[in-house]
Amino acid sequence: MIVPRYRIDASRITGAGKGLFLEEPVSAGHIITAPDTIDKTFRLKEVLAQPDLMYASARWFEDRYTVSPDWPDECYINHSFEPSGLWHLGFVFAMHDLPTGTEITVDYRHLLPPGQEEDFIDTATGERIVGLSWYESLMTTTRALAHVLDSASLTD
Repeated sequence: MIVPRYRIDASRITGAGKGLFLEEPVSAGHIITAPDTIDKTFRLKEVLAQPDLMYASARWFEDRYTVSPDWPDECYINHSFEPSGLWHLGFVFAMHDLPTGTEITVDYRHLLPPGQEEDFIDTATGERIVGLSWYESLMTTTRALAHVLDSASLTD
């Protein structure tokens, strides 16, 4: 589920196709996307046994992945090593105050299996995108979220 109003449009990232753009501002620390209707997760070995589904998978936790072959709008969130959103346990949080028109990006290293290399490179840096271990991903995103929340002024 995408919480703020949004639109799908041509990405500003070279070669990325379409992207997800905010239609309203989102303050730092607020949720941009949240899981809904996740009825099953798959072990990595199950996903690897069906290579046609690998493109539609995202690591959820440990060696568990969700698969979205129907390509919901959340799938238009593109990669960046300097993302506007923080992927943490299936949620995407605003990394800082995001104005209307911001393209939502996350670091794909948190969604890939450990050591798996994406088929494309990061266009801003030219670096390869390689999945992190579960421990490294969880520690990195937990610390980043704590920093964002510590700096943000969240209100209900």
